[in-house]
Amino acid sequence: MTSIINRCLVVIPTFNEAENLPRLIPTILDLGPQYEVLVVDDNSPDGTAGLVKAMQQSERRVHLLERPEKLGLGTAYVTGFRFALANGYDRVFEMDADFSHDPTELPNLLKKTEEFDLVIGSRYISGVNVVNWPMRRLILSYAANLYTRIITGMPVRDATSGFKCFRREVLQSINLDSIHSNGYAFQIEMDFLAWKKGYRVFEIPIVFVDRRVGVSKMSKNIVYEAAWIVWRLKIKSLFGIK
Repeated sequence: MTSIINRCLVVIPTFNEAENLPRLIPTILDLGPQYEVLVVDDNSPDGTAGLVKAMQQSERRVHLLERPEKLGLGTAYVTGFRFALANGYDRVFEMDADFSHDPTELPNLLKKTEEFDLVIGSRYISGVNVVNWPMRRLILSYAANLYTRIITGMPVRDATSGFKCFRREVLQSINLDSIHSNGYAFQIEMDFLAWKKGYRVFEIPIVFVDRRVGVSKMSKNIVYEAAWIVWRLKIKSLFGIK
């Protein structure tokens, strides 16, 4: 299944990322004319949205959706997916705003979507490729992915990765109204739904570097939600619940 790739949208949820976006967005746009950026900002008090608006004055490939408060990663991505589908994009990326995901890897993800439907930038497909994480967080992440693989049966080594590229038809096939998870749970749920629908999922190795600027959005609630979501997905799958 191959298709002509005309337009790609990189969806970037933000909360207080004013220090990172002025470097990140130009780096993405320099990759080629088919790349566009959508920032979904949750009313950042540091002026993130204002910086994006300033960029829009000279660059038509930069888009902004402002939300009234901090509503969570999962709903931010769903908002971005809806924008992508409504505006005719062929490929839709997820990535963090903090340079944990190397923007120069985007073309590698894109290239693989000529053969696969969902391509994941994986920290664990070729060893452990994580830089600057404390050992406790690394163990937690690795164990969460092993746990997810065992419970769901999904053959993905980094189901919690937030660096990925969807073919348009994958997002069209998923009932976005049914997605209410956030954080790690959101990533697991999207991967699982694509896999259960028979789409071809592929992982490519990336190096994940912990953020150097800003504050991590990780919390205990994100971890607890991820632990529960795998059982919910497993049970729904067993009983054929949509």
